[in-house]
Amino acid sequence: MNYNTEIINSAAQQLAGMFKSAVIEQRAAGQGPSTIAKIETDMREALRQIGKQALGLFLSSMETTPASEIACTCGGTLKYQRMRPATLISVFGKVTYERAYYAGCTCKEGKAPLDEQFGLEPGAVTAGLAALLALAGIEFSYAESPKWLQAYLLFDVSENTVRSETEQMGVLQEKREEELVKHSQDEVYLQERQRHPGNVVTRMYGSMDAAKVRIEPRPKKGEEKAEHEDWRDMKVLCWYEVESVSPAQRSTRQREKAVREQAVLRAKNMRYFCDITEADDFGKLLWATGCTVNADLSPELAFLGDGAVWIWNLVAQYYSNAVQIVDWYHAEEHLEDVAMAAFTASPERTFWLESVTQSLWDGQVEDVILACEVLAHSCLKAQQAVTYFTHNIERMRYDKFRAAGYMIGSGTIESACKQIVTQRLKLPGAQWEVTGAVQTAKARAARLSGLWQTLCDHRSALPLAI
Repeated sequence: MNYNTEIINSAAQQLAGMFKSAVIEQRAAGQGPSTIAKIETDMREALRQIGKQALGLFLSSMETTPASEIACTCGGTLKYQRMRPATLISVFGKVTYERAYYAGCTCKEGKAPLDEQFGLEPGAVTAGLAALLALAGIEFSYAESPKWLQAYLLFDVSENTVRSETEQMGVLQEKREEELVKHSQDEVYLQERQRHPGNVVTRMYGSMDAAKVRIEPRPKKGEEKAEHEDWRDMKVLCWYEVESVSPAQRSTRQREKAVREQAVLRAKNMRYFCDITEADDFGKLLWATGCTVNADLSPELAFLGDGAVWIWNLVAQYYSNAVQIVDWYHAEEHLEDVAMAAFTASPERTFWLESVTQSLWDGQVEDVILACEVLAHSCLKAQQAVTYFTHNIERMRYDKFRAAGYMIGSGTIESACKQIVTQRLKLPGAQWEVTGAVQTAKARAARLSGLWQTLCDHRSALPLAI
């Protein structure tokens, strides 16, 4: 939208003059100098009031001369009643405007064409405000969000409104994912995709993990209190690409990493998805979202994860040709646990750990298993390590993975779990029902994936009552 510079300059001069007069009056009354912070706040409030009035006047001015009657959606006829006022909750606060209202159809429904034109619903939050409320809701607790919003918006919004708008964004993301699942099971869609795949990345990565979310059961009807709290797995998926980090851009940690690994890699173009559901249902999301990034069409597809069986079962089911890599750091930690449990003397422990870690680094997993078997008769951690390394032998050929230039650490998905789950769903005092936790997490995942504007565009046609 283009703005008339001359009009803006004129309005700015009037506002500046009004504040100048106010400051001079304060000084004359001996009230002392106004601080710049006070002037900024007062000017923001003045601009909010101007915006509030201007938005109402704008909407009212967009109403054309009312027709005597218009068609009803049911096929009948609606007759003009009167110019009827309505109130919205906008980014400027409550805004009132007038528009033509029609009623009188046999279906008993009324209609205001101006509301339909701009996607408005009287008494509702506007799409612009809804996006801001949801942004606060995915960043802060629902109890804290109104405090932050008041500081920026200069008017109060309720905790329930923030929760409602945030969860609505999650609902929109749920619907988007449902559509992706539907398309991914449509043969016509899949065939068309094969013919016209669009952008296909040469080497694509996928990672999955899970983080615990505390679910607070609600009492059922007739019960005084619910059962004890439950911890549920929020499964998280990330699709991404990888790029090299130049020596000049490396952090201290990355420089230390380069001493051993030589090349330093980092993720880019991340796309996050999450849900609290069984592995089979999450597999459908895995396949559907993989189709959107053409993971199955990528010449090279690699999956990174820990040793969780559900992860590798899903990878084998949906992407059987993918390179499977167990996170190096998880594997290394297993050896550290064995060393701590099996040896009391520090020199002996250090010697054993350095030896088996080097074998693991070199992809000699069989040697690692043999070293753990020697200790297994008297060490439970060693017994468990034998099982762990045996089940993941081919996923731990780190020498081959490094030689091929693959990333071998699953820090990307661990970061995703922290950003989506830990930093929002595990805030102090957070209490969740499954639905609320999932919708809030999905909204946050969409934001982190760069898909926020897409949700906002969908939300613009879906106002919710405040």
